[in-house]
Amino acid sequence: MKFKAMTDPSLCGGLPPEICEQLSAEEQIIKIRVEKRRFGREVTVIEGINEREFDLRKLASTLKSRLATGGTAKEGRIELQGDHRHRVKKILVELGFPEENITIIE
Repeated sequence: MKFKAMTDPSLCGGLPPEICEQLSAEEQIIKIRVEKRRFGREVTVIEGINEREFDLRKLASTLKSRLATGGTAKEGRIELQGDHRHRVKKILVELGFPEENITIIE
């Protein structure tokens, strides 16, 4: 299942929608990192996905289902409970995001 971008046709200069979606996904630099929260709990944070082009809530829902974890989409980023950095990268690549644009911050 490929993740579709919500692209505005006027932003693509008349390009076909498929090419416009691919270009918008290739331009993004996605950063995946882990934050320590209260009581030593870890949260995987995914930043860099353009909110205007992708539905973060839908993407967060997909990730939560695939990882069997809780989480949320807020303030332009996705937060997932637990350390899922490498699994998130693998899932994002399966959804159509270019692997070379996804960085895992250790």
